[in-house]
Amino acid sequence: MTEKLDYSPGLEGIIAGESAISRIDADRNRLIIRGYDLVDLAQGASYEEVAYLLLYGDLPSASQLQQLEEEIRSQRTVPQEIMDMLAQAPASLHPMALLRTGVSALAFEDAEAAENAHDANVRKAIRLIAKIPTIITAGYRLACGDDPVAPDDSLNQAANLLYMLRGSPAESYESESMNVSLILYAEHGFNASTFTARVVASTTSDLHAAVTAAVGALAGPLHGGANEKAMEMLLEIGDVDKGKQFVLDALEQKRKIMGFGHREYKKGDSRVPIMKQLAETIASAIGDRHWLELGDVVENTMMEEKKIIPNVDYPCGYTYYMMKIPIPLYTPIFVSSRVAGWSAHVIEQHDGNRIIRPDHIYTGPERLVFKDLKERA
Repeated sequence: MTEKLDYSPGLEGIIAGESAISRIDADRNRLIIRGYDLVDLAQGASYEEVAYLLLYGDLPSASQLQQLEEEIRSQRTVPQEIMDMLAQAPASLHPMALLRTGVSALAFEDAEAAENAHDANVRKAIRLIAKIPTIITAGYRLACGDDPVAPDDSLNQAANLLYMLRGSPAESYESESMNVSLILYAEHGFNASTFTARVVASTTSDLHAAVTAAVGALAGPLHGGANEKAMEMLLEIGDVDKGKQFVLDALEQKRKIMGFGHREYKKGDSRVPIMKQLAETIASAIGDRHWLELGDVVENTMMEEKKIIPNVDYPCGYTYYMMKIPIPLYTPIFVSSRVAGWSAHVIEQHDGNRIIRPDHIYTGPERLVFKDLKERA
């Protein structure tokens, strides 16, 4: 039996690589992206500026930002073959499964799909950033029996996503809130989906393959799907006055409370206060604080009982719900943001590649004696 001296379940605390893209400052509850505090980016930038920062290494000038915005807006249309595939998919399919297939299929139509050179990867990343919201919204509308809504090239990423989903322009407070939420989700170090993308890229597989794998990793409820599960939990509770007892019963039953806890943050997730402020903005605009109040009851009970703090997925769930975004789209919208971070990591991996191949501890039997088939019971 191999000694387990250096084994860390889930690779917790294990350094798996180097990156110049982001770091989590757990002591100060900060996420740093290319040297910039995420809080500052969320308060002052557009998602497109953050995408530029991730892909190019620094914030853009006005002309550079305009060029990126024009490139994104010109690339939003999805090939008809993929739209036909979306139309033929079973309506019961989860949007993440449809998106995973759609991202993979985009490679069929991309002339640079097999190219791993730096500049080619950047161009492909921009095309994915542009097209993924179209796949998300078209797929969902088709599943609901509605026609897809063509992109509006006059709108930024956040406003266009909401427009394609609804077929009508979003209120300014909605598009501004969506813009901030996209920034909050754009990048987060060597998380499960990003690490998945880097592992795939390390084999010198292409960007589309790596992002497709990342979508699969993000779909799990212990990762990106947590925002959906958190809102489903709040809906299950329903009434504010039932919140505390629900949590107490769940804890007694060893039931996981979704949207709470984070391996990297022990003192607080800096994204949470920003997302909660978005929730306040939406609640004030619609004149309904029910979900904020219920959310606070659950959060306060978790702190009282377990000293466990929420992560960004928890307030995201009820923020999106108040914006009337369908719950199955919460994680796909996460993808529409995180694709910029994934792409930055794939580019970085390709630029200085060494295949990722960790060791493992064998726990199976030893020294078994082979018997011929006729001798086996």
